[in-house]
Amino acid sequence: MVADTRDDTGPESPTRRAPWTEWVTFAARLGLAGVLFWAGWTKFTEPAPLQRQAVAAYELLPDALIGPVGHGLPVLEMVLALLLVVGFATRLSAILSGLLMIVFIGGIASAWARGLTIDCGCFGGGGTVAAGETKYLQEILRDVGYLALAVWITVLAPGRLAVDRRIGL
Repeated sequence: MVADTRDDTGPESPTRRAPWTEWVTFAARLGLAGVLFWAGWTKFTEPAPLQRQAVAAYELLPDALIGPVGHGLPVLEMVLALLLVVGFATRLSAILSGLLMIVFIGGIASAWARGLTIDCGCFGGGGTVAAGETKYLQEILRDVGYLALAVWITVLAPGRLAVDRRIGL
């Protein structure tokens, strides 16, 4: 019997991974998508002044960008979530989601380092809170976990039940 020496790294066949990794990647896609959609939806359904307030509280952007970021960020989060759920442009969607998590981690760390007392606004709300009510470390660790999901998906994309598999991406 001759050993099979074919290269299994092409788009038609998965690399030599354990079958369970495909399902874990699928679960990671759904988990990250769920968080992104929930975060986007809660912000998207808030009144425009609250969307701007959450962004302005970080004191990082010029006034001209606060509105576009406040209104655009929820849409971006929901679009990325939908792409991850269906598994379309999975690797790109995971990379963009990971970059978004890095931005969120940086923003929270910046607020913490500068002594701001704000709610992160990650799931709606946002703005100034009373001293002692901040949860910066918890929020950063949470987002590091979401970043880990994005990295897993990026490396092992697309996972099971992905449109990318059907169209050969």
